[in-house]
Amino acid sequence: MFTGVGRWCARRPKRVVAAWLLLLTAALAALAVFGRVTSEAVSIPGSDSQAARDIADRAFPGPASGRQPVLLHTAATATPLTASDTAAAVSSAAAAIARVPHVVAVTTPYDPAGAGAMSADGHTAYLAIDLDVTGREITPETTDAVLAAAASATAAGIEVTPGGYLAAAVDKGSTGRSEAIGLGTALLILTLTFGSLVAAGLPLLAGVIGLGIALPVLGLAGHLLDVPEAGETIAAMIGLGVGIDYTLFGLTRFRELRAAGVGIEDAAVRTTVGSGKSVAFAGSAVVAALSGLALGGLPLLYALALAPAIAVVTALGVNLTLLPALLVLLGTRLTPKPAAPAPAGRPRGWGRVAALVAARPWPLLLAGLALLGILAAPAAHLHLGQLDAGSKASGTMSRTAYDRMAAAFGPGSNGVLQVVGVLPTSVPAAAGAGDPRLTAVTTALRGAEGVAVVGPPAVAADGRTVRWQVTPSTAPADPATTGLVHRLRSDVLPAATADSGQQVYVGGTPAAQADLNARIAHRMPLVVGFVLTVAGLLLLLAFRSPVVAVKAAVMNLVSVAAAYGVLTAVFQHGWGARLIGLEGAVPIPGYVPLLMFAVLFGLSMDYEVFLLSAVREAYLREGDNRRAVVTGLAGTGRIISSAALIMVAVFLSYLLSDDPVVKMFGIGLATAVALDATVVRGLLVPSTMVLLGDGNWWLPGRLDRLLPHIDIEGDGHQGHPHTGSTVDAEDIEDAVEAVGATAGGGAPSRPAPAEPTR
Repeated sequence: MFTGVGRWCARRPKRVVAAWLLLLTAALAALAVFGRVTSEAVSIPGSDSQAARDIADRAFPGPASGRQPVLLHTAATATPLTASDTAAAVSSAAAAIARVPHVVAVTTPYDPAGAGAMSADGHTAYLAIDLDVTGREITPETTDAVLAAAASATAAGIEVTPGGYLAAAVDKGSTGRSEAIGLGTALLILTLTFGSLVAAGLPLLAGVIGLGIALPVLGLAGHLLDVPEAGETIAAMIGLGVGIDYTLFGLTRFRELRAAGVGIEDAAVRTTVGSGKSVAFAGSAVVAALSGLALGGLPLLYALALAPAIAVVTALGVNLTLLPALLVLLGTRLTPKPAAPAPAGRPRGWGRVAALVAARPWPLLLAGLALLGILAAPAAHLHLGQLDAGSKASGTMSRTAYDRMAAAFGPGSNGVLQVVGVLPTSVPAAAGAGDPRLTAVTTALRGAEGVAVVGPPAVAADGRTVRWQVTPSTAPADPATTGLVHRLRSDVLPAATADSGQQVYVGGTPAAQADLNARIAHRMPLVVGFVLTVAGLLLLLAFRSPVVAVKAAVMNLVSVAAAYGVLTAVFQHGWGARLIGLEGAVPIPGYVPLLMFAVLFGLSMDYEVFLLSAVREAYLREGDNRRAVVTGLAGTGRIISSAALIMVAVFLSYLLSDDPVVKMFGIGLATAVALDATVVRGLLVPSTMVLLGDGNWWLPGRLDRLLPHIDIEGDGHQGHPHTGSTVDAEDIEDAVEAVGATAGGGAPSRPAPAEPTR
């Protein structure tokens, strides 16, 4: 299949390029017509908070997006909002806002229905705005129109700040600057690697085209399901990184084949068969790992898994079809200049590292494990939290509205709980809110520890559904608020409704976030087990060795644990948080570690496949495990380092985003990739393979007969150049002996070649 695809594309390069450009144009045009939609809505099927939300939506129909606040504030030395002149300006602004498109109602703090919307000192209040569109459909233009309509209030010296979805629509930042920095850094690294601007620009071109198609597709998918803004950013991070890396691997193979005298078309085809097959395997592993998130049972996880999966699949399509066409079109300009032969007997760079690892595996293995253990230590204290607008950057509209609400009405006003009750029989009309069943719940809620304010019970038209607005005394992201949710559900409400037959549910944003984290914590072992199993099976199929598969999975776990440790230290503990644009420690949402685990396990397959395939090829050729490890590490170390450096640069460039979640993924993914390409692939994997010897390739006979033979790196030609290898094996072996002698152990004996264990 790979040969046929590569040959077809190589013989019709202009048609293939034109087809991809047409697809890119169509995707961008569709996005321009239909628009990109994101949504921060969280649905948790089967949870207590979801039940409260569903029941309340049916019994208390309201605006599509809920009531959105518009904060009004005057300085302490200025005229309060309760004065007649400022009140007139606010009322005039409210009337103008009511005429803004999509606004269906505006409630002022002076209306009876707006009771409680004025602070005690009279300097802060808010308008409650009802819109006929959902939160995902609120645009920056809507927010701008609301602000323009509030001109009379602004002219009276009142500061007007929209909150909720209105603020979120404006605060959505562009990642264009991050992507430009990532691309610029990648261009520099690739230019230094290849010594040619044309060769350096090819991976960037492929990455940009893939991203230019994947992001519009994801934006259009937002019309069908709730795709959070962070999902698009993660897709951009992963898509740009793998798009460049996959093309880099293919370009490296093509240049080596050209240097060996292979013709342009044949080299492009063999690149697709060899490197393309490896990339397809690695990309499939990423998608398979992401599919494990479906076991989480949360629509949010489906969307967060779909986003990078679309980007990876697009990158695969580019690599398998567009790349061979571009290689043919640019063939002569991509052919490397003849390189001077390396000095005999003195390997350099990764050849020297490989020799050192083979000569001293135990010390380097223990040193690598110690380093990763130190980095992973903070992860022992990782706990899942929830973010709120208080974690946004200072100066953003969301943060300003949050701070003013908290200062005027208490921190819990930014995350009010909705307690919804369903009675077995209707409330008598004469009793109303004085029904004993309702009074018992109201009294219990007001007496609960951690509750600041409890509104009167609102009885729905059906006479059976009741809702209480409960304001906690702590902020939404405060762990104490989560504790309050649990106390209400387990102690306070069951005791208050024990004899009434009433079913009571606790909802609202803090309760939904608590349920989300609880669901993720419950399902995480299942997801982790699935990802580990899939990764192990894929590696077993690729390398026909249970030992290699299990060891690779364990090494991946170690690098992920180290990334979790850095994540915990920087964000949960706040160590160095100011260096990345945060004001201090912020909670880590539950989906971040889970999604990071799946992504990292998939991405690590790139380097795992690249290194182990080179080692296995050398072992099958020579039958000497130690020399195979040295040859494989020396031959792939440079290209893996370049690829990882590009990926790290891309991920770190997203630290410029104001979104703490994007920063978390940037730090976590960059840390894991850097450790994976250096400590894990450079020290732990080769040292353990040296220590295990021929046991690496042990394969039970029955399993040997069951497993298919998959040559994921070979291109079907004998004697093709080894990927990136520029070091003679005999020279490396001499260096190994020299290093071993220097270490004081004498020169290790050179084992006689043995047949591979079958």
